[in-house]
Amino acid sequence: MARCFEQSHLAYSNGDKAGAKNLSNEGKEHQRKMGALNKQASDWIFIENNKDSKPEEVDLHGLYVKEAIERTDRAIEDAKRRGGSELRFVVGKGLHSQGGAAKIKPAIEELMQKHQLLAEVDPHNLGVLIVQINSIADGGLKPNEITRRLEKDEGCIIM
Repeated sequence: MARCFEQSHLAYSNGDKAGAKNLSNEGKEHQRKMGALNKQASDWIFIENNKDSKPEEVDLHGLYVKEAIERTDRAIEDAKRRGGSELRFVVGKGLHSQGGAAKIKPAIEELMQKHQLLAEVDPHNLGVLIVQINSIADGGLKPNEITRRLEKDEGCIIM
């Protein structure tokens, strides 16, 4: 792909616009195939990592940050549809990341802020984020959560 794009630029600068266009199209085809193969690999990694997981557990190991964000968004929507109250995201500690710095964990924490969901690190496993689906990030409850708790007699203290 990169070679095709490089040769395309060279052909264009040499005045061979038709050759440049052909090389550019070839590079774009390689790029499309690369995207499809990356998606296939991402799907395989995610399926393998989660085949023994419970519905409220989502293992994001081995994914790129963008892929992890997409999977997290999907898991949140699925949990909301199921009426789930909590999700556990296995984000890792960053031990295998370049430089030993976590990449997925801070991205998912930021995403939870955007969704206004409360996310806490599991005290028993620092590589897991526990997300409360029916909470608001500032610690309050959504109005429908108050009603749900009252209906299920889970207790709701009003001060």
